[in-house]
Amino acid sequence: MLLLQFSTSHYCRKARLALGYKKIPYQVENLTPGLHILKLKPLTGLSTVPVLLPQKTGQPEAIADSTCIFNYLETYQKDPPFMLCDPPKQTQALLLEDWLDESIGTATRFVYYNYRAGEGKSIDPSLSSQLVINIVRRQYGITPKTVELAQKRLEEAMNVLGYWKEQPYLVGDSLSIADITATALLSPLALIPYYRQAYPWLFEKIVTIHNMCGETLPPGLSV
Repeated sequence: MLLLQFSTSHYCRKARLALGYKKIPYQVENLTPGLHILKLKPLTGLSTVPVLLPQKTGQPEAIADSTCIFNYLETYQKDPPFMLCDPPKQTQALLLEDWLDESIGTATRFVYYNYRAGEGKSIDPSLSSQLVINIVRRQYGITPKTVELAQKRLEEAMNVLGYWKEQPYLVGDSLSIADITATALLSPLALIPYYRQAYPWLFEKIVTIHNMCGETLPPGLSV
């Protein structure tokens, strides 16, 4: 299998964690933002990553969107499952995943790229890095007002997910799509000192689930 991705995308990290948890061998192809459209449009009709190419006879040519990749992997290889057997709990996990995808993952992006353009510029002050950061900020409309809203959403998310520190998984007694999604989409915050200091339990969870999935730790958590 081949995963088309941006190396820094937290949504692509979500797909890698899912593949890793299933122990499915795969390779990655890192695309260049902007030019990636030339590769993806003919395959999916979309311009977003991640995109998974199964590269197997009888399988779809391409699966776009991290949630669709989850669904495909669960049918492709059942064990170990990240869909819960109990229908009400699985519904809860799916609701958490959708909320994290549509609201909190976006909020993370806004706060992270705002930080990298300001206080966190020293992480990589190179011209190429700052150029990409500025392109992302323009593309998504990252402004002081939108960042302020994103910060409020992240504070809400920490309150909603706070019970996670008292139990191993967000829903039920095993790892689910909710745990993988929260781990991936909140992982960029590991580079921002405020979140590391205010929510140490979150990053303990992120490390644990990365280890469960055999995925390299995100920047800020690497040893």
